[in-house]
Amino acid sequence: MSTWWRTAVAGLRKTTEAARSYHTIQAIPREITGNRVSVKDRAQGRIPAVVFAQPNPSADGDDGGGGSVRSVSRKHLLTTERKQIQSILKSIELPYFCSTTFPLQIRAGAGSSALLESGNVLPIKVHRDTETGKLLNLVFVWADEGTTLKVDVPVVFKGEDVCPGLKKGGMLNKIRASLKYKCPSEHIPQKIEVDISNLDIGDRVFMRDVKVHPSLELLSKNDLVPVCKIVAAKLDSTD
Repeated sequence: MSTWWRTAVAGLRKTTEAARSYHTIQAIPREITGNRVSVKDRAQGRIPAVVFAQPNPSADGDDGGGGSVRSVSRKHLLTTERKQIQSILKSIELPYFCSTTFPLQIRAGAGSSALLESGNVLPIKVHRDTETGKLLNLVFVWADEGTTLKVDVPVVFKGEDVCPGLKKGGMLNKIRASLKYKCPSEHIPQKIEVDISNLDIGDRVFMRDVKVHPSLELLSKNDLVPVCKIVAAKLDSTD
């Protein structure tokens, strides 16, 4: 294993462990659905949610050891505590929230100690009110060890302070904000760092150049799509 990857894995492990230590998401079953019920739940400080097993991402239908170990019947309609989710979102901002796994505990009712189901989950959707930004609904998928999930992983850029192209007055054109990978649940990266410290004006970083864990599979038919490019600054014309 190369030095850069050992360092990256160590950093990712610390970040993931820290994220999981913040909160174990607590939820209770939601027996009745509908808009009126959801409005009532939100008024009581709860957020409607659903958790299910993501369909096997293998195209040939053979899970090859990477399919979900949970049956589709493990779908649960839930509510979560708004204060807890808001606290998590303050610690792990979007879009990193949807590339971080969390422990989930489903209890029989509010304040109950009876545990109905538990396991790791990955948030895949956060629905907000477009006007107020208020949390409306959450969607999770089970992320137990041994499962393989499709994940949109956020891209972040590093090395801007020493980038030769930027020092010459160029600009960083961020073409892709995220990349989609098929990931084993135990190797889901919270983010992907793209190093631009050696790029000059006109240089690009392509999808195939991005370094990730070898178990990750890029879900793109064309890995020559650029992730970013250093472009020359446009000069104002004064005719």
